[in-house]
Amino acid sequence: MASTSPATRTVAIIAVGAVSALGLAACSSGDSTGDTNGGEPITIEYVHRLPDGDGMTSVAEIVERWNEENPDVQVKPTKFDGKAADLILKLETDIKAKNGPCLAQVGYAEVPQLYVKGLLEDVAPEAKKYEDNYSAGAFSGMRVGDAVVGLPTDTGPLVYFYNETAFATLGAEVPATLADLEATSASAAAAGKYVTAFTPDEAQYWLSAQSAAAGDTWFSTEGDEWKVQAEGEGSERIAAFWQGLLDNKQTLATERFGEGFTTALNDGSLIGHIGAAWEAGFLLDSLDGTPAEGQWRVAQLPDLGAGAQSGPDGGSGIGVMKGCEHPAEAMQFNDWFNTQADDLASQGLVIAAEGSVETPEKMLRQFGGQDVLAELSTATANLNPDFPYAPGFSTLSKMNETAAAAVAGTAKVADIFSTAQDTAVTSLEDLGLPVAE
Repeated sequence: MASTSPATRTVAIIAVGAVSALGLAACSSGDSTGDTNGGEPITIEYVHRLPDGDGMTSVAEIVERWNEENPDVQVKPTKFDGKAADLILKLETDIKAKNGPCLAQVGYAEVPQLYVKGLLEDVAPEAKKYEDNYSAGAFSGMRVGDAVVGLPTDTGPLVYFYNETAFATLGAEVPATLADLEATSASAAAAGKYVTAFTPDEAQYWLSAQSAAAGDTWFSTEGDEWKVQAEGEGSERIAAFWQGLLDNKQTLATERFGEGFTTALNDGSLIGHIGAAWEAGFLLDSLDGTPAEGQWRVAQLPDLGAGAQSGPDGGSGIGVMKGCEHPAEAMQFNDWFNTQADDLASQGLVIAAEGSVETPEKMLRQFGGQDVLAELSTATANLNPDFPYAPGFSTLSKMNETAAAAVAGTAKVADIFSTAQDTAVTSLEDLGLPVAE
């Protein structure tokens, strides 16, 4: 490899398109060909956090089909029941002890820091074989500069959920722009209804995704330094919009995963919601068997100022972990698994793979027969392709605290983005990465 300072090299291998000069591909784990296990079947462990709930095709069932068809490459699925952060900690511990799995589910926002820590392999030569199978926005979630550390599984583009029946009663149209949403919020509030919910417990991903949809890019590089711009024009528009709704009491201010949200949904006062696509799998569960069952629909996110564009609120892929002895075979399974479209859709996932997916019966029933997954697929295709995460993004959870203060009236919505800016800069500096002024 070319000689560079550690800080410069770390920045380079994370910045999109910045590492080709370093010959990073030459340091990848490479292809694994021929007889690599003395004639014995290869065993690959895959650790995941998928729900495996009732009525879903379980990961074990999906993998069993692979194992039957591929006797020389056997996969052992392991379900981790803890939180995502707990899984990352376990992976780090196990890999350092040389006892880690070959494959593991990782969130897109976690990928850069995991790579910096040396926990993910660069499998770019293998990944290139499968790139065309996935949407560009989703595939970019597994990139770290020129390195590619696995393949995408699911996406979380923001969309707009709304109660079609309630909208018709109000004489309201589905909002197409931010101005439309502001006007509809005012008319709905006058009738005792809310067409949005401001959810402080989701601020980190929810508001950063809105900035992305509004055209902002929070993280980029300037020379050999990181550049953080969490307070751009898009963020300013988003902050002004929500501040107006909060000031005028025209949005439901409540935690997304608290009782207030579900109560408002059930009593019909909440009739619209900007949410992640993956919420379609459970958002309306509490309305089953009620008069409101089948009244809701999903639409594209209103234009937040950058055209027909959405932003990423969650999503994950399958990463090839450091020390994987059979990366080529692991990636073969990785691609096969992530293209089992209908099985993964049964898990409530908005899959990253290209192609049509059959909307599960549950969604058809809850959304009045709408082809929900087709609508969510459009949102995935509309993801801002220029919104990479940076190492240390997890520390931006401090945005949630500021968002709660904004609800309480002791802070402004704009302060949430200031928190993101300050926290991101501090986090990068704490990791020893240079940041542009």
